Amino acid sequence: MNETLSKTAIVFGASGLVGRFLTEELAHDARYSSVTVFVRKEISTFPKNVRQVTFNPESIQEVTDKIIADHVYCCIGTTRKKAGSNEKFYKTDHDLVERIAQAASINKASAFIVVSSIGASAESGNFYLKTKGQMENSIRTFNFSNLSILRPSVLLGIRHESRFGEEIGKKLAIILTPVLVGKIRKYRPIHAAAVAKAMVSCAFKGKGEFVLESDEIEKLSQNTN
Repeated sequence: MNETLSKTAIVFGASGLVGRFLTEELAHDARYSSVTVFVRKEISTFPKNVRQVTFNPESIQEVTDKIIADHVYCCIGTTRKKAGSNEKFYKTDHDLVERIAQAASINKASAFIVVSSIGASAESGNFYLKTKGQMENSIRTFNFSNLSILRPSVLLGIRHESRFGEEIGKKLAIILTPVLVGKIRKYRPIHAAAVAKAMVSCAFKGKGEFVLESDEIEKLSQNTN
């Protein structure tokens, strides 16, 4: 089989909004010979050709030797409210992602593709955006031929959990969409399916570091084959 048609993929965060769309994309992409998702508990609605590995995020070290694939996708993300504290939020959105990236690098993954956030910056005064920015800086210390960081704006799509603040943000973003043009176009809301499509496209971009803002994610998702 042609090398470009026999890639292997791993997904973390497959139960989330972007992760579910991503898993479906990968499962139906002929370029992948296998797709594995690491989840807290198995998800019955996933395609049958998707292999599921259950794990405890708090004991990620127990599965690091299993994070072996050509492309490792990370869609992990929570909220301060759901995590319960800033410390627990940081452990998920920074520490866990960092450990996954480290294992992927050690195990010779060629590409690491991660979902961050619009406005992510290690210098931000906002704890959420600062955490995302620090996560980006941390994963840059590992060795990947392809490191892709996607920074989507407000995500559209139906979640399996309620996030009140996010729902308000969605409605406001949709209302403001017509005036979000030019340099602020990147603040337009984007559907999770578009982010998933762009993630897969990024994995096949070749060597380099790719940082995509939300408007660039939207454009790339529309240009996928």
